[in-house]
Amino acid sequence: MRIFMLVDDAPIIRKVATRIISDMDFAVVEAESGVEALEKCEVAMPDAIMIDWRLPDMTGLEFLEQFRNIPGSDETKVFYCTSEIMVPEMTKARRNGSDAFVMKPFNRDILEHKLKEVGFEALSSASNDALSSGMQSV
Repeated sequence: MRIFMLVDDAPIIRKVATRIISDMDFAVVEAESGVEALEKCEVAMPDAIMIDWRLPDMTGLEFLEQFRNIPGSDETKVFYCTSEIMVPEMTKARRNGSDAFVMKPFNRDILEHKLKEVGFEALSSASNDALSSGMQSV
């Protein structure tokens, strides 16, 4: 199963995103700080990460700089999450390894679109059930 890490200090954002993303065939790992996320990445590299632009212990840019120095991080898709359009910051994020941007507030359709944008097919639980049923009848 694919792993998606959510890095945000707001519990409600993590809760909403976890519900949406877990329905898309991802195991979800949460972190509420940049340091916690980096430590978890050292142990097991996720397939995708959504990082908030501002965390209690570092900015999203600082996280990206440190994250992209971890061996194996080049394959991980990073979604830079912000609540406002900040062109200079977003340009720096892209240069530092962000693959896509997600604006808050987001919903299921937005996250599915962003996942497809970077090459992930987002399967819903219903799609997985249908796929499993179809495979059993073969």
